[in-house]
Amino acid sequence: MMNRLKLNGFLLIFFTLMLSVNTIAQKGIVRGFIYNDKTGEAEIGATVFLKGTTMGAATDVNGFYSITKIPAGSYTLMVTSLGFDSVEVKVSIKGNEIISKNLNIKEGSRMMKTFIVSAQAQEAKTQVKMSVTKVTPKEINSIPAIGGDPDLAQYLQVLPGVTFTGDQGGQLYIRGGSPVQNKVLLDGMIVYNPFHSIGLFSVFDTDIMRSADVYTGGFNAEYGGRISSIMDITYRDGDKKRLRGKLSASTFSSKLMLEGPIKKAKEGKGGITFVVSGKHSYLEQSSEMYKPYFQGLSSENARGVDTLGLPYGFTDLYGKISFNGDNGNKFSVFGFNFRDAVNYSDVSKLNWKSGGGGVNFILIPSTSKTLIEGVVAFSNYKIELQEADNQPRSSLINGFNVGMDFTTFSGDNQFKYGFEMLGFKTNFQFVNTIGTKIVQEENTTELSGFMTYRINVGKMVIEPSVRMQYYASLSTFSPEPRLGFKYNITSKFRTKIAAGMYSQNLISANSDRDIVNLFYGFLSGPDNLQEEFTEQDGTTRPINHKLQKANHYIVGFEYDLSRRFNLNIEGYLKDFKQLTNTNRNQIFDENDDAALNKPDVEKKEFIVETGKAYGVDVVLKYSSTRLNVWTVYSIGKVTRWDGVQEYAPVFDRRHNVNLVVAYTFGKDRNWAFNTRWNLASGFPFTQTQGFYEGYDGTGDYTTSNGELKIEFAELNKGRLPYYHRLDISIKRKFVLGKNSILEANLGATNAYNRDNLFFIDRVTADKVYQLPLMPSFGISLTF
Repeated sequence: MMNRLKLNGFLLIFFTLMLSVNTIAQKGIVRGFIYNDKTGEAEIGATVFLKGTTMGAATDVNGFYSITKIPAGSYTLMVTSLGFDSVEVKVSIKGNEIISKNLNIKEGSRMMKTFIVSAQAQEAKTQVKMSVTKVTPKEINSIPAIGGDPDLAQYLQVLPGVTFTGDQGGQLYIRGGSPVQNKVLLDGMIVYNPFHSIGLFSVFDTDIMRSADVYTGGFNAEYGGRISSIMDITYRDGDKKRLRGKLSASTFSSKLMLEGPIKKAKEGKGGITFVVSGKHSYLEQSSEMYKPYFQGLSSENARGVDTLGLPYGFTDLYGKISFNGDNGNKFSVFGFNFRDAVNYSDVSKLNWKSGGGGVNFILIPSTSKTLIEGVVAFSNYKIELQEADNQPRSSLINGFNVGMDFTTFSGDNQFKYGFEMLGFKTNFQFVNTIGTKIVQEENTTELSGFMTYRINVGKMVIEPSVRMQYYASLSTFSPEPRLGFKYNITSKFRTKIAAGMYSQNLISANSDRDIVNLFYGFLSGPDNLQEEFTEQDGTTRPINHKLQKANHYIVGFEYDLSRRFNLNIEGYLKDFKQLTNTNRNQIFDENDDAALNKPDVEKKEFIVETGKAYGVDVVLKYSSTRLNVWTVYSIGKVTRWDGVQEYAPVFDRRHNVNLVVAYTFGKDRNWAFNTRWNLASGFPFTQTQGFYEGYDGTGDYTTSNGELKIEFAELNKGRLPYYHRLDISIKRKFVLGKNSILEANLGATNAYNRDNLFFIDRVTADKVYQLPLMPSFGISLTF
């Protein structure tokens, strides 16, 4: 009852704010798209404003801007963007007229000494921007590229609150959330596994990426279906002017990218474009040439790699065709196919494949103040693992997602609403800990609608939002109010808070307690959870739903120390109200008669857990035309309670430090030096208490040999040693012609060959380490 009153109160405030904004009289509107004159691609983060006024806007991921509430009169519309020449055009506003102005900006012949209006600085004052990092290819290129080509997976590891569990089979955990609790979108389509098994590479191509928004918590109601984080990635549409491409090869992989017009635009309007990309790894083959080098290393770090090599392989394909209208309307068709394989001979073989496609669109009705965006997509993911015990595991998930968003602008304010529908099928087959084959197949449908507001009132920015999520297959409704707030104490110092409720039905087909697990499968919420849950204080409560749920609470501040220095500090708490995990305490098969009177914790395949993740993230950035330095420090703690014991999951990392330096030099800035140093505390693990002989009671115990059994210590009470690693790279560009550039890249992973412990074999006590010092070379031709 109390929760319902709270929700009703939130909705009352929400709609009151909505009404107050909409009652403001609208005047003239200037809107449109800003494009790069060289390629015809949308330009993100350009500042568009009326010269001599404070009225302006920054372009979004589609290059779209909208300046509203303009009094009647004549103005000069000005566009500025770092690295581009300014553009000015005359506009005349009459009453409530809507004027469309699409403009092209040219790359500057010289860098401006002063930047008139900074879109980033303006957004910092007019948007809450809580726990979000906006990533572009420029930022990804600022870190050392392992294997020669920069990759999003390597960049994500330096973000605040992100924990990476290892070079081989590692996964990303974001502020206490496991990988299945992180939603990944590509052009609006759900990607179920964005990272390859080796952990160093993602399925995404940096060269065709327009932007990636990474939300580590506190995201508004526009996003749902996950309880930890969001990665929203957008690809470019392709060059509108001419055929372009890039061919690259390195010690680890090769890649080809092509883009260009199928039908050229007339006078910069309309046209049809395409972009295709393919990359293929030959890690397993190229690691053969490293074997003599590894065998010559005195470090134990090379053990395992010198005999097994790197038995990983992957192939990623992506294609997109875009139909562009004269006024900015756009319709795109896209598809992908990603494949991954791991072959540890005589130990295990794993492969997964993912494919899908869809359409997305942008509509700008000529007489409406609303921007309309939509997506219809289908994706499929299947993974199979064959281990030495001949007990195969497989997991399949396929489904669709459909959504539409409607955005209206009013000055610095914004109202956005929309709906989403998705359905998916999961099929999971495995043999459990007591030898029973389990087949679980589920069909799931989810329906949701959302409304978000961004309201600027004086020095305050208020962003209330609400998401209504309905899980049809579970007949469960989940109302999820969320709130963001910022107060501009001064033009340089800003405080902010965010809070929200989140839910999801999808769970992982592996355990959060496994530090090394290449098998990454999916399940919808199982229907055989226990009926009651025991809290840490000994009280019990009924399990009323099968969803995973979490509440986020975040507080922070931003401080512009100078024009080049920026400091951002955030403290967070993720309160996981209900989680679902595999039951490591299971002793009996639930269907056996012996399990009839046993407690649920001893016979259920899955159990309910609760948990908390809390910490502080600190980011200090220095930016200039030649030198960029990024220092990140995260301190955090993650706990889980399974109804019996409290434990630290294997990704609980107390301290994590990243230092990134990117420096360009040379007469024409054709040299670039990049380095990243990472220092992190060790992960928890369960220690071995001792060994004993297991006897099943058959035969003569005086002559029969039992199996070797292990007595474990308390769950995850041990800690691995500290981890630290230095990566470096140097790049040189050679201009071959007007449109041709050759780039050579020389780098080293783990430059000082640190012995970073991965895990220890419990029986043999052999130590397995992360990657040793690995030099790499790459070369690319852009044309």
